[in-house]
Amino acid sequence: MARIEDIPDNNDVEFYRSNGYWLSPKLFSDEELSEFRKHHAMVVAGEYETKRFPLSRDPEPGDTSKLVQVNNAYWTDATIARLVLSPVIGRIAAALSGVRGIRLWHDQLLYKPPQSGSSGAIGWHQDLGYWQCLDNDKALTAWVALEDVTEENGCMEVVPGSHTWGLLGEDHFYQKDIDHQKKRIEQKTGRPFTTKSCVLPAGCVSFHHCLTIHGSRPNLSNRPRISIAIHLIADGTRYRAGSVSDDHTSNTLRQPRDGDTYAGPYFPVLYREGDTLANVWMNSPL
Repeated sequence: MARIEDIPDNNDVEFYRSNGYWLSPKLFSDEELSEFRKHHAMVVAGEYETKRFPLSRDPEPGDTSKLVQVNNAYWTDATIARLVLSPVIGRIAAALSGVRGIRLWHDQLLYKPPQSGSSGAIGWHQDLGYWQCLDNDKALTAWVALEDVTEENGCMEVVPGSHTWGLLGEDHFYQKDIDHQKKRIEQKTGRPFTTKSCVLPAGCVSFHHCLTIHGSRPNLSNRPRISIAIHLIADGTRYRAGSVSDDHTSNTLRQPRDGDTYAGPYFPVLYREGDTLANVWMNSPL
């Protein structure tokens, strides 16, 4: 079995760069996962350990009838912050994307309720469609399974190789008729739309490029699907003014000017080549 510090290897990196995604082995212990699940449930219920509210959430605490999405959940809970700011995730992300450092863009704590029907579907989209204020396409997402994620409970699906298709303008996170959307993308691109299910045992992480088309189907099981999406940018990424993403919630934190670097406590470093673990954690806002 490969050691965590040896992951990803050259074959893993080549797979990511060819396909636009990569699935990790288990990165977190059962003990860590138990703590992460406990604190995930607290945040979903609106119990904020740090007394600091998230950047945004939908729906309000107490409503788990549809997909729950909490942005910058790491502000609310030190245990969630330990996961979101994981240097291991940062190091892997840097290797996959070919950069020397990784910063947090923002996180999304996710709860997909059981037997969710069409309300649990997530439409096909490319993350960069929402992030056009970034000046490069090195951004990526680490999607952490806190319990086993299967096709039955609505695992994420990706379209391998779609990160090479360019930005399509198909950014429909809340689209429910995903089959109709699939046909529209096929007509637009002239390419077959073939998905790969990201089935993940608890503690494993999927990484996908910011241009990779992805989405998910409803949770048909009797248990919730719980996860955290950690959105990451390359250290040195700058703000590109005048895009349709000027109003992205991350931009409300500091009101950047064109060309400003995303840095400082709102965009903490997870990993930077040559930094010690202690130096990375000094960048944490908690």
